[in-house]
Amino acid sequence: MFRQATRLLVRPISRTGSRRFSTDLPVAETADESFVEAWKKVIPNIEPPKTPLSFMQPRPATPSSIPSKLTVNFVLPYASELSKKEVDMIIIPATTGQMGVLPGHVATIAELKPGVISVHEGNEVTKYFISSGFAFIHANSIADVIAIEAVPLDQIDSSSVQKGLAEFTQKVSSASTDLEKAEAQIGMDVHSALNSALTG
Repeated sequence: MFRQATRLLVRPISRTGSRRFSTDLPVAETADESFVEAWKKVIPNIEPPKTPLSFMQPRPATPSSIPSKLTVNFVLPYASELSKKEVDMIIIPATTGQMGVLPGHVATIAELKPGVISVHEGNEVTKYFISSGFAFIHANSIADVIAIEAVPLDQIDSSSVQKGLAEFTQKVSSASTDLEKAEAQIGMDVHSALNSALTG
């Protein structure tokens, strides 16, 4: 019976050929209602499970014209660096390479690697070094950047970076277990990226 109910769940909802997303309304609501109805027909004495749609908010509407500013939220687990800050552009260190984000950027999710986030506001550029994280760029010209650690680039001591790089490089070569080697490699990668950010 459960198999029959799940088969009904994966049936296509629309035959128009256009691609729909689970958070688009009202198609998504119809999909959820269809699933509940199908479930109740097959298993009437058990409450239907909640679908992901029950926990999701609708995607914000895409504006008809491109805004002049990009709204940035830049948060860490323990603090908010930027909240609803309107800027001209940000450049983020995606794992696929440096990525510039302007107002009207296509909706994207990017994994971030150790590197520099540049926030451009007129002639002012603020740079932060981040260890890793994710960037969520929405179609309504809002960018959410979530980082594990971040520090303004001008607060980093270059001599400490050089010392740390040397230490982790030595640890990589002298590691005796896979865990020690992995931890040392992460330290070396972060310090190498820090060094490049300060010298480049």
